[in-house]
Amino acid sequence: MKRIVVLISGSGTNMQAIIDACQAGKIAGEVVAVISNKAGVAGLDKAQAAGVPTAVLSHKDFESREAYDQELQQLIDGYTPDLIVLAGFMRILTPDFTRHYHGRMLNIHPSLLPKYKGINTHQRALDAGDTEHGVSVHFVTEELDGGPVILQATIPVFDGDTAADLQARVHTQEHAIYPLVVSWFCKGRLRLTANGAELDDQPLGPSGYAAD
Repeated sequence: MKRIVVLISGSGTNMQAIIDACQAGKIAGEVVAVISNKAGVAGLDKAQAAGVPTAVLSHKDFESREAYDQELQQLIDGYTPDLIVLAGFMRILTPDFTRHYHGRMLNIHPSLLPKYKGINTHQRALDAGDTEHGVSVHFVTEELDGGPVILQATIPVFDGDTAADLQARVHTQEHAIYPLVVSWFCKGRLRLTANGAELDDQPLGPSGYAAD
């Protein structure tokens, strides 16, 4: 059973989907801790209700991003995790931090990467007149939202859609594909190599498994 630490900043809906999949035996792992950079968020309540230990480490208590990430790294490593899962963790991570967890940290991003890195992805897709949008799970590297894509899910964009409409449609897909990717990692099927992401020893393309 792999040990998983989840980092959140808010409602923790993806965190909940992963905890549920672990407890249902769909993931050969256990969420051993949930850490938030914000106190009082709903995700902490959900984790505690599921019996998962929680911790809060506020970035506001640190003078620099580097100092915060160093303390966060020590906190995470205290749980001896096999996998770090970013689930709505709204922090830009320092290079030293990402290198420390190279090959064992995942993120989910609400766009079809490499499109729309960063924030406000749903509105940007609407402003561009896109007919499809989606979500990507990827390995975390030093480049913001730039690590190798593992799996994507696509949603249609309809006339009259708002950013909230796209967000709701994307969330449904997120809760399906993120636990799936975590299960691949915990089974030893997924890894990050010098050539990119590999699933079952086969290299994944720029759009991940969804391109096959």
